[in-house]
Amino acid sequence: MNATILLVGHGSRLPAANEEILEFARRWAAANPQWRIETCFIEFAEVLLDEGLDRAAGDAGRVIVVPLILNAAGHVKMEIPHHIEQARGRHPDVEFVYARHLGANEKILAILKRRLRSAMGALDHPDPRTTGVILLGRGASDRAANGEVAKMARWLFEEGDHELVDIAFTGITHPRLEAVVQRQARLGMTQIAVLPYYLFTGTLIERIRRQVARLERQYPHIAFACADYFGFEEEIFALLDARVREAAGELPAQQPVRMECDGCRYRSLAEEQGHGHPHHHDHGHAQDIETEALPK
Repeated sequence: MNATILLVGHGSRLPAANEEILEFARRWAAANPQWRIETCFIEFAEVLLDEGLDRAAGDAGRVIVVPLILNAAGHVKMEIPHHIEQARGRHPDVEFVYARHLGANEKILAILKRRLRSAMGALDHPDPRTTGVILLGRGASDRAANGEVAKMARWLFEEGDHELVDIAFTGITHPRLEAVVQRQARLGMTQIAVLPYYLFTGTLIERIRRQVARLERQYPHIAFACADYFGFEEEIFALLDARVREAAGELPAQQPVRMECDGCRYRSLAEEQGHGHPHHHDHGHAQDIETEALPK
Protein backbone atom coordinates (compact mmCIF):
# COMPACT_ATOMS: atom_id res chain seq x y z
CA MET A 1 0.00 0.00 0.00
CA ASN A 2 1.31 3.45 -0.91
CA ALA A 3 1.91 5.35 2.35
CA THR A 4 2.69 8.95 3.29
CA ILE A 5 4.17 10.01 6.62
CA LEU A 6 2.83 13.30 7.94
CA LEU A 7 5.11 14.93 10.50
CA VAL A 8 3.14 17.30 12.75
CA GLY A 9 5.09 20.13 14.38
CA HIS A 10 3.68 22.59 16.86
CA GLY A 11 4.32 25.83 15.00
CA SER A 12 5.51 29.19 16.27
CA ARG A 13 4.98 32.90 15.74
CA LEU A 14 8.75 32.99 15.24
CA PRO A 15 9.44 32.20 11.56
CA ALA A 16 12.89 30.84 12.37
CA ALA A 17 11.30 28.21 14.61
CA ASN A 18 9.02 26.94 11.85
CA GLU A 19 11.92 26.88 9.41
CA GLU A 20 13.91 24.86 11.92
CA ILE A 21 11.18 22.20 11.95
CA LEU A 22 11.07 22.17 8.15
CA GLU A 23 14.83 21.72 8.04
CA PHE A 24 14.53 18.91 10.57
CA ALA A 25 11.94 17.25 8.31
CA ARG A 26 14.23 17.62 5.29
CA ARG A 27 17.08 15.91 7.14
CA TRP A 28 14.79 13.14 8.33
CA ALA A 29 13.51 12.60 4.80
CA ALA A 30 17.05 12.55 3.40
CA ALA A 31 17.94 9.81 5.88
CA ASN A 32 14.84 7.81 4.88
CA PRO A 33 14.51 8.04 1.10
CA GLN A 34 12.21 5.00 1.16
CA TRP A 35 9.50 7.10 2.84
CA ARG A 36 7.41 9.96 1.51
CA ILE A 37 7.44 12.52 4.33
CA GLU A 38 5.35 15.69 4.47
CA THR A 39 5.11 18.30 7.21
CA CYS A 40 2.33 20.37 8.73
CA PHE A 41 1.78 22.37 11.91
CA ILE A 42 -0.82 22.69 14.63
CA GLU A 43 -0.79 26.49 14.60
CA PHE A 44 1.12 29.65 13.63
CA ALA A 45 2.32 28.33 10.26
CA GLU A 46 1.22 28.14 6.65
CA VAL A 47 0.29 24.45 6.38
CA LEU A 48 -1.97 23.47 9.27
CA LEU A 49 -3.41 20.08 10.20
CA ASP A 50 -6.39 19.90 7.85
CA GLU A 51 -4.40 20.98 4.83
CA GLY A 52 -1.52 18.70 5.79
CA LEU A 53 -3.83 15.69 6.16
CA ASP A 54 -5.49 16.43 2.81
CA ARG A 55 -2.13 16.77 1.06
CA ALA A 56 -0.84 13.56 2.59
CA ALA A 57 -3.99 11.68 1.57
CA GLY A 58 -3.89 13.00 -1.99
CA ASP A 59 -2.24 9.99 -3.60
CA ALA A 60 -1.75 7.63 -0.66
CA GLY A 61 -3.59 4.57 0.52
CA ARG A 62 -2.32 5.09 4.05
CA VAL A 63 -1.26 8.16 6.03
CA ILE A 64 0.87 7.71 9.15
CA VAL A 65 0.49 10.80 11.33
CA VAL A 66 3.56 11.37 13.53
CA PRO A 67 3.43 14.09 16.23
CA LEU A 68 6.77 15.84 16.66
CA ILE A 69 5.87 16.53 20.28
CA LEU A 70 7.58 15.49 23.50
CA ASN A 71 4.70 15.11 25.97
CA ALA A 72 1.11 14.01 25.44
CA ALA A 73 -1.32 16.71 26.49
CA GLY A 74 -4.20 18.32 24.60
CA HIS A 75 -2.60 18.45 21.16
CA VAL A 76 -1.66 14.78 21.20
CA LYS A 77 -4.65 13.40 23.09
CA MET A 78 -7.48 15.50 21.71
CA GLU A 79 -6.69 17.94 18.92
CA ILE A 80 -4.72 15.83 16.45
CA PRO A 81 -7.09 12.82 16.80
CA HIS A 82 -10.04 15.14 16.18
CA HIS A 83 -8.53 16.38 12.91
CA ILE A 84 -7.68 12.82 11.89
CA GLU A 85 -11.30 11.78 12.40
CA GLN A 86 -12.45 14.64 10.19
CA ALA A 87 -9.90 13.65 7.55
CA ARG A 88 -11.25 10.09 7.55
CA GLY A 89 -14.62 11.52 6.60
CA ARG A 90 -13.12 13.53 3.75
CA HIS A 91 -10.98 10.61 2.52
CA PRO A 92 -12.93 7.39 3.16
CA ASP A 93 -10.61 5.31 0.98
CA VAL A 94 -7.47 6.29 2.91
CA GLU A 95 -6.30 4.58 6.09
CA PHE A 96 -5.11 7.06 8.72
CA VAL A 97 -2.77 5.65 11.38
CA TYR A 98 -1.81 7.71 14.41
CA ALA A 99 1.73 7.17 15.71
CA ARG A 100 2.90 7.79 19.25
CA HIS A 101 4.45 11.07 20.37
CA LEU A 102 8.13 11.11 21.32
CA GLY A 103 7.56 10.58 25.04
CA ALA A 104 9.93 10.43 28.01
CA ASN A 105 12.41 7.60 27.64
CA GLU A 106 16.06 6.59 27.60
CA LYS A 107 16.79 8.47 24.37
CA ILE A 108 15.44 11.72 25.80
CA LEU A 109 17.45 11.05 28.97
CA ALA A 110 20.61 10.65 26.86
CA ILE A 111 20.04 14.12 25.37
CA LEU A 112 19.45 15.64 28.81
CA LYS A 113 22.63 14.06 30.17
CA ARG A 114 24.62 15.58 27.29
CA ARG A 115 23.01 18.96 27.86
CA LEU A 116 23.88 18.78 31.55
CA ARG A 117 27.50 17.82 30.80
CA SER A 118 27.72 20.80 28.45
CA ALA A 119 26.27 23.12 31.11
CA MET A 120 28.72 21.81 33.69
CA GLY A 121 31.54 22.46 31.24
CA ALA A 122 30.37 26.05 30.80
CA LEU A 123 30.50 26.39 34.60
CA ASP A 124 34.08 25.03 34.68
CA HIS A 125 33.00 21.65 36.04
CA PRO A 126 32.01 22.58 39.59
CA ASP A 127 31.06 20.16 42.35
CA PRO A 128 27.70 18.62 41.32
CA ARG A 129 26.67 18.52 44.98
CA THR A 130 26.63 22.32 45.04
CA THR A 131 25.23 22.69 41.53
CA GLY A 132 21.47 22.66 41.22
CA VAL A 133 19.74 21.41 38.07
CA ILE A 134 16.38 22.70 36.83
CA LEU A 135 14.54 20.85 34.08
CA LEU A 136 12.33 23.53 32.51
CA GLY A 137 9.27 22.37 30.57
CA ARG A 138 6.37 24.12 28.91
CA GLY A 139 3.72 23.09 31.39
CA ALA A 140 0.27 21.67 30.76
CA SER A 141 -3.13 21.39 32.36
CA ASP A 142 -2.66 17.62 32.04
CA ARG A 143 -0.96 16.13 35.09
CA ALA A 144 0.29 13.12 33.13
CA ALA A 145 2.16 15.39 30.72
CA ASN A 146 3.72 17.32 33.60
CA GLY A 147 4.57 13.99 35.20
CA GLU A 148 6.69 13.07 32.17
CA VAL A 149 8.95 16.03 32.93
CA ALA A 150 9.14 14.95 36.56
CA LYS A 151 10.02 11.42 35.43
CA MET A 152 12.97 12.68 33.38
CA ALA A 153 14.15 14.82 36.28
CA ARG A 154 14.10 11.77 38.56
CA TRP A 155 16.00 9.67 36.03
CA LEU A 156 18.55 12.45 35.64
CA PHE A 157 18.95 12.61 39.42
CA GLU A 158 19.54 8.87 39.67
CA GLU A 159 22.12 8.94 36.86
CA GLY A 160 24.33 11.59 38.47
CA ASP A 161 25.70 13.15 41.63
CA HIS A 162 23.60 16.33 41.77
CA GLU A 163 21.79 16.69 45.07
CA LEU A 164 19.09 18.92 43.61
CA VAL A 165 17.37 18.12 40.29
CA ASP A 166 14.11 20.08 40.19
CA ILE A 167 11.41 20.79 37.62
CA ALA A 168 9.91 24.13 36.63
CA PHE A 169 7.46 25.25 33.94
CA THR A 170 7.10 28.28 31.72
CA GLY A 171 3.32 28.40 31.91
CA ILE A 172 -0.05 26.94 32.98
CA THR A 173 1.26 25.11 36.03
CA HIS A 174 3.80 25.58 38.81
CA PRO A 175 6.49 25.91 40.02
CA ARG A 176 7.97 28.57 37.76
CA LEU A 177 11.66 29.07 37.13
CA GLU A 178 12.12 32.02 39.50
CA ALA A 179 10.57 30.17 42.46
CA VAL A 180 12.78 27.12 41.94
CA VAL A 181 15.93 29.25 41.64
CA GLN A 182 14.97 30.99 44.88
CA ARG A 183 14.58 27.62 46.61
CA GLN A 184 17.90 26.28 45.33
CA ALA A 185 19.66 29.47 46.39
CA ARG A 186 18.26 29.09 49.92
CA LEU A 187 19.52 25.50 49.97
CA GLY A 188 23.07 26.65 49.25
CA MET A 189 23.55 25.95 45.57
CA THR A 190 26.42 28.06 44.20
CA GLN A 191 25.79 27.12 40.56
CA ILE A 192 22.52 26.37 38.72
CA ALA A 193 22.15 24.62 35.37
CA VAL A 194 18.87 25.28 33.52
CA LEU A 195 17.93 22.58 31.00
CA PRO A 196 15.08 23.61 28.67
CA TYR A 197 12.84 20.62 27.91
CA TYR A 198 12.07 21.84 24.40
CA LEU A 199 12.53 20.43 20.92
CA PHE A 200 13.10 23.61 18.90
CA THR A 201 13.58 27.32 19.21
CA GLY A 202 10.65 29.71 19.57
CA THR A 203 9.39 32.64 21.58
CA LEU A 204 9.56 30.67 24.81
CA ILE A 205 13.22 29.81 24.29
CA GLU A 206 13.90 33.52 23.86
CA ARG A 207 11.90 34.22 27.00
CA ILE A 208 13.86 31.62 28.97
CA ARG A 209 17.13 33.27 27.99
CA ARG A 210 15.83 36.65 29.14
CA GLN A 211 14.67 35.11 32.43
CA VAL A 212 18.07 33.54 33.07
CA ALA A 213 19.78 36.85 32.31
CA ARG A 214 17.56 38.56 34.90
CA LEU A 215 18.25 35.82 37.43
CA GLU A 216 21.99 36.31 36.94
CA ARG A 217 21.54 39.94 37.95
CA GLN A 218 19.32 39.05 40.91
CA TYR A 219 21.71 36.38 42.22
CA PRO A 220 25.22 37.68 41.47
CA HIS A 221 26.75 35.11 43.84
CA ILE A 222 25.35 32.20 41.79
CA ALA A 223 26.78 31.08 38.43
CA PHE A 224 24.11 30.14 35.88
CA ALA A 225 24.34 28.02 32.75
CA CYS A 226 21.40 27.70 30.36
CA ALA A 227 21.60 24.69 28.04
CA ASP A 228 20.28 24.54 24.50
CA TYR A 229 17.00 22.99 23.36
CA PHE A 230 17.12 19.50 21.79
CA GLY A 231 17.08 20.38 18.08
CA PHE A 232 18.67 17.98 15.61
CA GLU A 233 19.89 15.30 18.01
CA GLU A 234 20.18 11.79 16.58
CA GLU A 235 17.95 10.41 19.33
CA ILE A 236 15.00 12.46 18.07
CA PHE A 237 15.41 11.09 14.55
CA ALA A 238 15.73 7.56 15.95
CA LEU A 239 12.57 7.95 18.02
CA LEU A 240 10.63 9.10 14.95
CA ASP A 241 11.94 6.13 12.98
CA ALA A 242 10.68 3.83 15.71
CA ARG A 243 7.30 5.56 15.93
CA VAL A 244 6.75 5.09 12.18
CA ARG A 245 7.70 1.44 12.32
CA GLU A 246 5.42 0.87 15.30
CA ALA A 247 2.53 2.49 13.47
CA ALA A 248 3.25 0.47 10.34
CA GLY A 249 3.25 -2.74 12.36
CA GLU A 250 6.96 -3.43 11.88
CA LEU A 251 7.70 -3.01 15.59
CA PRO A 252 5.48 -3.86 18.57
CA ALA A 253 3.77 -0.78 19.97
CA GLN A 254 4.73 0.00 23.57
CA GLN A 255 1.42 1.51 24.62
CA PRO A 256 -1.93 2.56 23.18
CA VAL A 257 -1.75 5.69 21.05
CA ARG A 258 -5.15 7.21 21.85
CA MET A 259 -4.82 8.00 25.51
CA GLU A 260 -7.33 9.29 27.96
CA CYS A 261 -6.81 12.91 28.92
CA ASP A 262 -5.69 11.93 32.41
CA GLY A 263 -5.94 14.65 35.00
CA CYS A 264 -7.06 17.31 32.55
CA ARG A 265 -9.28 19.88 34.26
CA TYR A 266 -10.26 21.33 30.89
CA ARG A 267 -11.70 18.10 29.53
CA SER A 268 -14.15 17.55 32.38
CA LEU A 269 -15.20 21.19 32.36
CA ALA A 270 -15.67 21.20 28.59
CA GLU A 271 -17.78 18.04 28.75
CA GLU A 272 -19.92 19.47 31.54
CA GLN A 273 -20.57 22.59 29.48
CA GLY A 274 -21.12 20.66 26.25
CA HIS A 275 -18.12 22.15 24.46
CA GLY A 276 -15.29 20.63 22.51
CA HIS A 277 -11.85 20.44 24.02
CA PRO A 278 -10.39 23.99 24.17
CA HIS A 279 -7.37 24.75 22.05
CA HIS A 280 -5.21 26.19 24.81
CA HIS A 281 -5.42 22.99 26.85
CA ASP A 282 -1.86 21.82 26.84
CA HIS A 283 0.35 24.81 26.87
CA GLY A 284 0.71 28.13 28.50
CA HIS A 285 2.58 29.03 25.37
CA ALA A 286 0.82 28.52 22.07
CA GLN A 287 4.33 29.24 21.52
CA ASP A 288 3.87 32.62 23.19
CA ILE A 289 0.40 32.84 24.72
CA GLU A 290 -0.23 32.20 28.39
CA THR A 291 -3.59 31.63 30.04
CA GLU A 292 -4.27 30.69 33.61
CA ALA A 293 -8.05 30.90 33.63
CA LEU A 294 -10.51 28.13 32.90
CA PRO A 295 -12.50 28.56 29.69
CA LYS A 296 -15.83 30.24 30.09
